[in-house]
Amino acid sequence: MNSDEVKSCCADAYSRDVVALLLGDSYHPGGTALTRRLADALGLARDGRVLDVASGRGTTALLLAGVYGVRVDGVDYSAANTALAQGAAQAAGLAERAGFVTGDAEHLPYDDGVFDAVVCECALCTFPDKARAAAEFARVLRPGGRVGITDVTAAPDLLPPELRSVGARIACVADARPLTEYAAVLAGAGLRTVTTERHDAAMLRMIDQIEARLNLLRITSPARLADAGVDPGAAPAVLEAARGAVARGDLGYALLTAERPAG
Repeated sequence: MNSDEVKSCCADAYSRDVVALLLGDSYHPGGTALTRRLADALGLARDGRVLDVASGRGTTALLLAGVYGVRVDGVDYSAANTALAQGAAQAAGLAERAGFVTGDAEHLPYDDGVFDAVVCECALCTFPDKARAAAEFARVLRPGGRVGITDVTAAPDLLPPELRSVGARIACVADARPLTEYAAVLAGAGLRTVTTERHDAAMLRMIDQIEARLNLLRITSPARLADAGVDPGAAPAVLEAARGAVARGDLGYALLTAERPAG
């Protein structure tokens, strides 16, 4: 599967309603509480301009616009997600503060140095060319601006086979990297790491949530699972493999902020 196929596959998967049912509104471990922690770590200022990369259905962007009073541009590879996010902004009365476009994180459709902050939640791990995406983050940031990431961390060579499939890649696991490697990718783009935090417990809570919701959907909506390509019979082994990987420290979740030097 080439990089464009991976992007399309991920975009298609994350635009499906059944994925929202399994993962919840935020689509990432830690939910909105961790998004708030990320925003606080970035020191967002009212009316500052923020880019949300891989903005999905707009949950993070709308929280930042509504709670922190920033102006948010969201970009997502899925046109379906872009439409849903724009509709959610209208419904929340935030259309003047949050706008969404369809685009590629590795080729951001914005001018140089226009954002005070860039956020990217549970998505860098899915990008085929992480270095290119990091370079784009740095390019669109103003000098002194910051990047904030929450993402799956993993030791790829130590993951069991169940967590190295195409499906696992879409689930933000198979191409996840250690936290130190994410920092190195950002450093390669000229971004200096400021803070890092481990949030592995949030990963375990999401695994439990997925298992509980999957069991419910298996009873109430088996056809929706089938249409989305979810195999309920195979899921328990994958979830148990994920729990074991977290327990061993081979899989987890983390928060990282980095800064583009002002000079």
